[in-house]
Amino acid sequence: MPFALVNGLAMTELPKDLYIPPQALEVFLESFEGPLDLLLYLIRRQNLDILDIDVSTITKQYVAYVDMMESIQFELAAEYLVMAAMLAEIKSRMLLPRAPTEDGEEEEDPRATLIRRLQEYERFKKAAEDIDDLPRLNRDIHIAKASAPDRNLTKPEPDVDMKELLFALGEVLRRADMFESHQVGREKLSTRERMTQVLETLRGQQFVPFIQLFTVEEGRLGVVVTFLAVLELIKETLVELVQTEAFGPIHVKARAE
Repeated sequence: MPFALVNGLAMTELPKDLYIPPQALEVFLESFEGPLDLLLYLIRRQNLDILDIDVSTITKQYVAYVDMMESIQFELAAEYLVMAAMLAEIKSRMLLPRAPTEDGEEEEDPRATLIRRLQEYERFKKAAEDIDDLPRLNRDIHIAKASAPDRNLTKPEPDVDMKELLFALGEVLRRADMFESHQVGREKLSTRERMTQVLETLRGQQFVPFIQLFTVEEGRLGVVVTFLAVLELIKETLVELVQTEAFGPIHVKARAE
């Protein structure tokens, strides 16, 4: 029988240059959780009473399984070898006559310790199977429940003191002042234009007090421009200054043509 078809051709023999890794394929027909699980399986398969097991038959089957495990993967058989040694010891003690104890009774059955361990393991395994058969709801899966909040609640209005409100307002105003800015622009005043204005003021008049030529509302800049305009007019001999006495008032008069 061909074991494979490659490009339509039946393969009946493995190629000689084919390399198969040692653990390329592993098939486990039975899976045991430990040596006690294996012993319990062998006892159940033969329909034996756990209290009256045939150590010779069970030991032979157990050793055969351990030999198979050693050929597949040795590290898995370590704990099984311990149980195999225990079975061999029990088997040898069963063949020997039992020595009487100090009380005159016979020595305890060599299988007693193993039977107790098997019974205890069987009880725990049955309990685990019963737990596994329980519904997964409320065991592995839990339904989450949450109550929705009451959306009809009214929050009480906060009791705010007027002093705290004024203090908060002051803080806001203080921060607003930090971002306040203003731009100061210079007013453009022309000396030549101010000279014309001074001449218009002096036209048709004999003497005009010097201080009347200045406008206080124009500020320092207006005073300086007016003063420069008067100096320019004096320089060009268009006006003249008159003072009748020392430290007396100064008057401005336009020169006659």
